[in-house]
Amino acid sequence: MNPSTAQARVIVDELVRNTVSHVVLCPGSRNAPLSIALYDAAASGRLQLHVRIDERGAAFLALGIAARTGRPAAVVCTSGTAAANFHPAVLEADRAGVPLIVLTADRPPELRSAGASQVINQYELYGDAVRYFDELAVAERRAGQNSYWRSQICRAWNAAYGEWRCGPVHLNIPFREPLVPDLDDDGEWYESLEGRPDGERWTELPDFGALPSFVVPSARHGLVIACDTGAQAASEWAEQHGWPVVSETGGLGLSGATAMSSGAWLLGVEEFISRHRPEQVLCLGRPTVFRQVQKVLSDPEVEVLLVRPDSDWPAPAHNVRQVGQWFAEPTKPADPEWLASWQRADAAASQAVSTALAAEPWPSGVRVATELVDALPEGALLVVGSSNPTRDVALAGRLRPDVLVHRNRGVAGIDGTVSTAIGAATVHRAPSYALLGDLTFLHDASGLLTGPAEQLPDLTIVVLNDDGGGIFSLLEQGAPEHSASFERVFGTPHGADLGALCAGYRVPHVVAETVEEFRAALRPAPGLRVVEVRVDRAQHRNLHARLKSAVAEAVGTV
Repeated sequence: MNPSTAQARVIVDELVRNTVSHVVLCPGSRNAPLSIALYDAAASGRLQLHVRIDERGAAFLALGIAARTGRPAAVVCTSGTAAANFHPAVLEADRAGVPLIVLTADRPPELRSAGASQVINQYELYGDAVRYFDELAVAERRAGQNSYWRSQICRAWNAAYGEWRCGPVHLNIPFREPLVPDLDDDGEWYESLEGRPDGERWTELPDFGALPSFVVPSARHGLVIACDTGAQAASEWAEQHGWPVVSETGGLGLSGATAMSSGAWLLGVEEFISRHRPEQVLCLGRPTVFRQVQKVLSDPEVEVLLVRPDSDWPAPAHNVRQVGQWFAEPTKPADPEWLASWQRADAAASQAVSTALAAEPWPSGVRVATELVDALPEGALLVVGSSNPTRDVALAGRLRPDVLVHRNRGVAGIDGTVSTAIGAATVHRAPSYALLGDLTFLHDASGLLTGPAEQLPDLTIVVLNDDGGGIFSLLEQGAPEHSASFERVFGTPHGADLGALCAGYRVPHVVAETVEEFRAALRPAPGLRVVEVRVDRAQHRNLHARLKSAVAEAVGTV
């Protein structure tokens, strides 16, 4: 057995022993030893192998799998720019706390120094975005390496998953030729390549689930905000202690009598917040979507208690009072009239939004999100893209505690969202949906490319197509005084034919022109499909203004 084959087989075996059950592989020459070892492991039923030709999409596919399962997934590529294309997903995994094991093949040192083809500097390629980096020594024909290889896999797995804050890790693995098994490979090596008995890890790691640190709420007028995590836990705590709870995903994942489905609207009404300024805000995760959330957290009269799994905490005004890994019992009972006032405002706002939307022509972003959330089957997964979709879902104001939500809000980019959705849907056991903008969809259209041997999830991708960057029409750039530059540098119309694009990938596509057609298109069906809804980007700003005005009027006397 040649050294590269031996090393690759041991690495794959120890990954499996460390509970890695999904590996995404990109084809290449230098990573051939790992490719063959992974194929053999998949053929014997030890892991599920997913093959993709686009490294950027492959890494996001692995990220989607890891985010949905909560367990480390691995992604493997050859050397050179292939490894560089993993970087966006590594950054997202870092900020979102997703356990990702990145294995990049490399040329051995003597080829790098000779200026060999397909060589870049892969040493610490992803900088401080990874929890752990190591470059394995080049495999050699000598004893003592089996334990070294297995030990390093255990170190990487532990850094990705075994501590409070999950995240990506990177192993760079130089391989010397031969890169494929010898024709007369009899399995002989200088020592046993077996792992521990009974499929155990080479190194059993201690339980890092030690008692967490706690924040201690102490206000009678408090508010819970669930941001990129913890909607269910926030709902349970809030209902138990009588605090209103809002979420950056609207009502998705929230439950209980204290859940405010219209929280995203209420926080944006200045007159309401001036009368309902909380003494303390218990914030779970990192706020990324709404400026009104950032404004409340930046209020010098509001004490912020932040629940985060590590010491890296967001602080919009650098005024966070406490940071902990969980929340304790409050030291004071909540004021029941405080909660009742929020509940009355929430009911009034919900009714105002529903009435106003019913009077608006079909379609609009908020109306599409509302119809989609209403149509989701129990237990469905909804992957929400950045920009307008994540806002539209929150503003839809629907309580759906029975729906699972995933958003790439680590760095809140549009990169790889199609691939992320496919990865998450692949391991979800119920129908899955995604709501994306057209630019997000086009940015990762190659994620639709799936070989005939690959698993296809039951995933309906809804594309809200406003022919460009509709989110900017809601920001300062969309104000009338910037109209001269807006369309060219912010609106960025593309005129792409999404149906023709989907046809090229052999993915079913339909345009839903009426609300009845949209509802019909959302009925659960097997396989991957795209539902396109075309909206007028010019109406976004005015629609949001009308809805906000309706909410402000409805809660004006609360």
